[in-house]
Amino acid sequence: MADFETRDPTSTRFWDERFEKNFTPWDKGDVPGDLQRFVRHSERPLATLIPGCGNAYEAAFLAQQAWQVMAIDFSPAAVQSARAAIGEWGKHVVEADFFKFTPQFDLDLIYERAFFCALPPEMRPAIVARWAELLPTGGLLAGFVYFNDTADASRKGPPFSIHSDDWLVLMAANFELVEDRAVEDSIAVFAGKERWQIWKRR
Repeated sequence: MADFETRDPTSTRFWDERFEKNFTPWDKGDVPGDLQRFVRHSERPLATLIPGCGNAYEAAFLAQQAWQVMAIDFSPAAVQSARAAIGEWGKHVVEADFFKFTPQFDLDLIYERAFFCALPPEMRPAIVARWAELLPTGGLLAGFVYFNDTADASRKGPPFSIHSDDWLVLMAANFELVEDRAVEDSIAVFAGKERWQIWKRR
């Protein structure tokens, strides 16, 4: 276990330290199968935002499929790592704060992969509200949600899990669930506790 000075995941320094020391246990190292299936079955390319992109493998994958994509991270070290990891596709990665960033194109899709669970539970309403603000009616939020229905489990993290009931309450006002299934290729930290979901903006 690496020794870190910063324990606050709302601080850029928290993530900078981990990327600088190559401590990224949430990093799958490739593109999840569920996203690959989603892209294969999409009727058209979707203009996509990836918040908290980390090494941004998915951004490279989407760009290679001729999808318009922008991946953002507020950690300078994460952005540097992503650009090194995905080479020529690093031009799609931008250092930005999700809560202040405005995409330069209209979105069809926000892709969620370990961003929601990276931040403390008190930030959840703001995250969901920003999703809703950025997406038009009919726009999609697709990705992975880290669940744990054990009492008080959500306080331990990152990653911070969420109770399935609390998740549904958060999403209900602005989104409609259109797909939900178990994930077959989870990494160890999420194994058995994450689901692939697609939500449509009301």
